[in-house]
Amino acid sequence: MERLERQRVEREKWHQLEAKDLERRNEELEELYLLEECFPEAEKLKQDTRLLSQWNHYIQCDGSPDPSVSPEINTFISLWKEETNETLEEVIAKSKLVLNLIEKLRLLLLQTPSYDLEDKAIIQYQGSILELQELLHLKFNVATERLLRQASTLADLDSGNMEKVIQDENVTVYVWANLKKNPRYRSVRFSETQIRFEIPRILATSGIAIRLLHTHYDHATPLRPVSASLQGHTATVTHFVKDEVQKGEAEISKELQEEYKQQECESVSVYEEETKVEEQGDTEVQMSFVQEESEATKCELEMKLLSEAVFAAQLLLIENANEKPCFCEDNEVDLCQFTTLGGVYHLDIFELPPQCKPMKGWMIVEILKEGLQKYIYPPESTEDFETENAFPPIEVTLEVQENVIFFEDPMVARWDAEGKHWQTDGISNVLYQSEERLITFSLETFGPVTLIQDTHINMPFQSWELRPLDVNKVLLTVTTVFTEIQIQIKENLCMLASVKVDNKKHSSTLEGRWMTPISFILALKETGLNIFPTGHSHFYVVINRKEPLVEIKAYRQLALLTSAFAFGWSKWNVECGSKKVIVKLREHLTEEELVQDPNWTLLMFSGDRAQRLKINENSETFSEALKEETEFHSTLYHLVKDFASKEAMEKIRSSKCQFIDSVCYMLLSTRLLSYS
Repeated sequence: MERLERQRVEREKWHQLEAKDLERRNEELEELYLLEECFPEAEKLKQDTRLLSQWNHYIQCDGSPDPSVSPEINTFISLWKEETNETLEEVIAKSKLVLNLIEKLRLLLLQTPSYDLEDKAIIQYQGSILELQELLHLKFNVATERLLRQASTLADLDSGNMEKVIQDENVTVYVWANLKKNPRYRSVRFSETQIRFEIPRILATSGIAIRLLHTHYDHATPLRPVSASLQGHTATVTHFVKDEVQKGEAEISKELQEEYKQQECESVSVYEEETKVEEQGDTEVQMSFVQEESEATKCELEMKLLSEAVFAAQLLLIENANEKPCFCEDNEVDLCQFTTLGGVYHLDIFELPPQCKPMKGWMIVEILKEGLQKYIYPPESTEDFETENAFPPIEVTLEVQENVIFFEDPMVARWDAEGKHWQTDGISNVLYQSEERLITFSLETFGPVTLIQDTHINMPFQSWELRPLDVNKVLLTVTTVFTEIQIQIKENLCMLASVKVDNKKHSSTLEGRWMTPISFILALKETGLNIFPTGHSHFYVVINRKEPLVEIKAYRQLALLTSAFAFGWSKWNVECGSKKVIVKLREHLTEEELVQDPNWTLLMFSGDRAQRLKINENSETFSEALKEETEFHSTLYHLVKDFASKEAMEKIRSSKCQFIDSVCYMLLSTRLLSYS
């Protein structure tokens, strides 16, 4: 009986708390709406920054084109095509500008919100990127031909063959010309490097040149098209926003006319004895007041619509795809599962072009109309050759880029020009020397090759923590099986603070460099530190799935609170189901406080209800029981407000909108609640 009575009392208390929560829900949600106005405000600032960037480029007048303006980029491409006599050094120097233009277009596609990016602009930007990529590679081929025509004048005195290495921050070119055709010269090694080729007799006796063009970027992998669902969503949101603004403007205009007429009538009745000049002055003041009021209403409407558009764009970041984008054939690399790292190694064998000949003080050279010709190895028909093994695989040793991290031995993939994809067949005897950063393998036929790593090698995460360092500055720590990554976030910038691999400090070129969130994420991915799931990642990783609306509301509200509170991973987040999330929290105002106060509070949030849990991280069993003397709230903000100090609440209210937006974007990009 006592047990039943206790249960009845608990149920009554529970219902009372639910009723109290329901009673103040509208008030709490209205206050949260006002706090979350920071997101459209941050978006407005981003729009202003994009416009300012265009203006700064315009007034800079440095001769470089604006890649977003079609006539400018087309003129740049046409003029560069006409330059046909450039050296490799000149092409490499020009490539810095070209790569910068490609990067600007790439960031435009990524940074411009989906509701602000029209299909026409997407097609234009991607088309310009492809044209620049193709032209840059063509220029390298033309410059290589020019170099090879002079090979005999650049021959090495000892070997009699030509060797040239040109190094740059984005590109390294290795060229070897076989002038002597010595059958014993079967090992090609570039001086002062570890780059090496073991060539068969047929190549050692042929007039050929070998070029290794190592681009530290990847222009071989096709650009990922914007998905149909995203384009559809973009169009819907854009049209919705425009229609609503136009509708709002029409209503405001109508209200303004009616209000003006009413004010005019009142003015005539009240002041009919006043002079004509005074009446006109009053009318102008009233008209000005009404116009200001209508402008404020219009601005409020635009911010509301922008807020809805921003929320929809954020929701897209955590949307799980319903099916894989494509089916991969045998040996084809699935680019949703694997990532190319360290750039692309373009391996080519060329036929030596006719050499320059001195004649009466002139240099005479025959220029072939068809340009530089590839040497086909092995040839399409081998009937004329006696031995069966006349065309064995060529052994290649390559240097791995210094700033790239491989957590497991990388796989080697070659580019299939016909199928337009990477594949792993035709490659054997792969040996990776991690200490020397060398990879050796045998290749049946030459062409572009790259190194690939599992995209999700660091997923799911083992734990995470987000804690404030100062006002508008936090530290996000993500721990995986192989690494611990620390990221600092301040205002609208992110920075890699430190990386540990196997519990040892690992130096990275990204450390100490502040970047915008999207640029930062791209840079981390390119170095192999990928902790950013995509819409298809759940097909390759076992995840702790959460409802998208619950997840996005949690990230937005955590970002609001992070100036004064530390948050962290809780083991109970796996136990609470897909419709709720659990995080641990503690107030954190000073660095010393982190050490002295090891106690965490557990919060559970379902999107429309937040509560403190009775259990702690060390409890043996999971329970949703409410902590004694606490209440339900509709938001995490109001729940925390119950026990937060005045100083903590002041810090939260003084947080800048760009900082909150950047923290939220990083949480949405890492999806810590689903991938831990």
